[in-house]
Amino acid sequence: MGAEADTVRRALGRVGVWTFGFDGRGAAAVAVDVRTIETLGYPALWIPEGSGSPDILAQLSWLLASSRHLTVASGIANVTARAPDVLARGASLLADAYPKRLALGVGIGHEYSTERRGIAWDRPLMRMRSYLDAMDAAADALPSAPRLLAALGDGMLRLSSAHALGAHTYFVPVAHTAHARRVLGPKPVLAVEQGVMLTSDDAEARALARAWARHYLELPNYANNWRRLGFDDEDVAGSGSDRLLDAGFAWGADAIVARVREHVQAGADHVCVQVIGSLDAEADLLALRTLAPALLSV
Repeated sequence: MGAEADTVRRALGRVGVWTFGFDGRGAAAVAVDVRTIETLGYPALWIPEGSGSPDILAQLSWLLASSRHLTVASGIANVTARAPDVLARGASLLADAYPKRLALGVGIGHEYSTERRGIAWDRPLMRMRSYLDAMDAAADALPSAPRLLAALGDGMLRLSSAHALGAHTYFVPVAHTAHARRVLGPKPVLAVEQGVMLTSDDAEARALARAWARHYLELPNYANNWRRLGFDDEDVAGSGSDRLLDAGFAWGADAIVARVREHVQAGADHVCVQVIGSLDAEADLLALRTLAPALLSV
C-alpha cells in the first residue's frame, strides 16, 4: 500500500475542491469551470453521484478530458448504481488514459437510495466487501484505479485500510478526523470533505449551514456518526444545533484556513473544501478564487 498511497497523496495535494455545482450545467460550462479551478491552482476536484447527477464514469471522463493536470475524484461512485465489473473496467480505462489523475471514491450509499433501486438495505459492510472483491476479480491488463472508500464508522474505516488505499470522509468534525486516523493507521490515505462559507457573519453562515445539514442529519449514518462523537439527540435533531454546525462547518477566510490546518494536524492527508449554500456555480468559483491563495499555502 505504501507507494500507491503516497502516489495518491501527491496527486490529491493538500487542499482540493468538492462540488455539486456541475449538476444541471451543460458540458461546455462544466469544462470552463474545471479549467478555472485548475488555473486557480487547486490540484484535485471531487464530484458526487447524486440523484440528479450524470453517470459518475461519464462525469469523470469529461472532467479529465477538460483539464490538463487536475486530479479528479468521485465522492462517491455508488455501488448500487452499476455492477462491480462495470465500475472496475470503466475506472481502469480512465486510469490508463489519464495516469495518476484519477482517485476512485466508492461508497455503499444510503438506505433510501438503495431501496429505491430495488435492493434491500442489509449488512452494508458485507455488501461493500463483496462488491470490492468482485471489482478485484474483474481486473484485467489495464491498471486498476486507485480506490478510496466512503467511510464514517470503524468497520468501514477498517475495510478502507484492508481493501482500498484509504478513506474519504464527509460532513465530519476535526474530532472524527483524529479518530479516523487512529483506526486507519499511518499508511492509508485520509481525504476529508469540509463545508465552508465565505461570509464572516455567524447568523448568515449558520442559516446556510442549517439549510444544507437538514437532509444529511435525516440520514442515520450521518446522525449516528455525530452521536458517536459525543453529540446528543438534541444536537442532531432537525437541522442541527449551533454546537454541531460550528464543529461541522467553517466560515470566514481565516477560520476556513484554520479549520483545514486542524484537519491536517489531526491526520488528514487531503482536505477538499465544499462551498455551501450558494447554489450558484459562479458564486462558488468566486469564493474558491478568494480562498485559493491562503488555502493553497496550507
